[in-house]
Amino acid sequence: MKNSFVRIKRIEINNFKNVKFGELGLENTRKPYKASILGLYGQNGSGKTTLIDALSLLKYVLSGNPIPENYADYINVDAYQANFKFEFKVNNSDTNTEYTVLYEFGICREIDDTTVNIEHKEETLKKVNVVVCNEVLRFSSISSSGSRRMQSIIDTRTDGVFIPVTKYRALIGDDKDLYTSLLVTKKYVSATSRSFIFSKELLTVLRGKCTDTYILSLIESLVLFGNFELFVIDTSKSGLITLNALPLNIKYDEKERISVGTIMISLNGTTMIPKQLLHIVINVINKMNVVLMQLVPGLTINVRNLGEELLNDETVGCKIQLTSKKNSKEILLQYESEGIKKIISILYLLIVVYNNSSFTVAIDELDSGIFEYLLGELLRIISEKGKGQLIFTSHNFRPLETVDRGFIAFSTTNPNNRYIRLTSVKAHNNLRDFYYRDIVLGEQSETVYEPTNNSEISLAFREAGEIGGS
Repeated sequence: MKNSFVRIKRIEINNFKNVKFGELGLENTRKPYKASILGLYGQNGSGKTTLIDALSLLKYVLSGNPIPENYADYINVDAYQANFKFEFKVNNSDTNTEYTVLYEFGICREIDDTTVNIEHKEETLKKVNVVVCNEVLRFSSISSSGSRRMQSIIDTRTDGVFIPVTKYRALIGDDKDLYTSLLVTKKYVSATSRSFIFSKELLTVLRGKCTDTYILSLIESLVLFGNFELFVIDTSKSGLITLNALPLNIKYDEKERISVGTIMISLNGTTMIPKQLLHIVINVINKMNVVLMQLVPGLTINVRNLGEELLNDETVGCKIQLTSKKNSKEILLQYESEGIKKIISILYLLIVVYNNSSFTVAIDELDSGIFEYLLGELLRIISEKGKGQLIFTSHNFRPLETVDRGFIAFSTTNPNNRYIRLTSVKAHNNLRDFYYRDIVLGEQSETVYEPTNNSEISLAFREAGEIGGS
């Protein structure tokens, strides 16, 4: 489906970090909007970042990349594995047809004991691998009666390659040698912490053998989405700004070639980039300046090309430096505020979300460093006139007053039901005030805030000051 777009409709998380169970629909069911915005609010430690981490995991899986071993520590301490369900809307613009695709999988820990010789002594090193397991891919089809039903495309929960057998034959064929080869591939992919369904090995076979081009195109749409149309910005990337490193996130289409990724630019020095990326960085900055001048009146950023150098791999690189210009005065970008640098780091992604239906950006703590009023207006504009999908967490309540309440969800204190939408909200209610009131009165079916006691906090401060004679 070359002319299709993918959007995440629903997420279900089980036994991942502090979420034993959480389910969240991402679509605004109140009003029809082209954009899909989901702002998640809640108390510290109530599962907001967990949602962003689940989306990071999804990107690793769909793009066929190995899952970092630290995700093994994200499995809930009371569980053997974490499980996920992602529901997608795949829209084919050529036929104006919408399909629902359901992908579910789990991750579990695998301990690899390796014996090594260190200074003539044998020692056992324990390496933790993340194993992707229980993968199932389903899609909705229309029956003869006109009703929709889900049917399995690939179900890996078998000792064989995958089931159903009818789908295996349609996708792979009856080659017995290939079947044996795929069994080996399935074990190898598992050992390298990758998805089998979206591994390059299986995709290569499907592209060469598949007779059901319709199903193959659905899988290709998800692969394209994971590689080029899903961006996840967690707090580790935002924290780099404090260390004077600017992560410039880009997706740039040029002559049917897509440039996508994060370019790390030093703020207190110069950055060497491949020469072929220079014009892409300059074009991205120029597009950002169009919007930046409206967000921060008169402010633009500039790329200074300080010359070419020969790199170690004998290719040519360009040394660049970022500056900002306002009121005819140019300074190094490193001397701008943290908020300005945060806006710059994510601005191009917001531009693409505004203009592109098949683009999803998830940002943890979007409000960090951004002026409250500006944040509210940015989200109002994107939600009302944008086309793509934006998922964010925030502690700033201003957006509760500027975007439709169908775009807002909340985390709870209940690990067995982490995500809810507020009920009994009337049209005249200010969602910010309504949420504050619920924190105090607890009128929802789930508690959204675990109460704190000011006098106990004050006493704790005093007692802490007395420890050790401080």
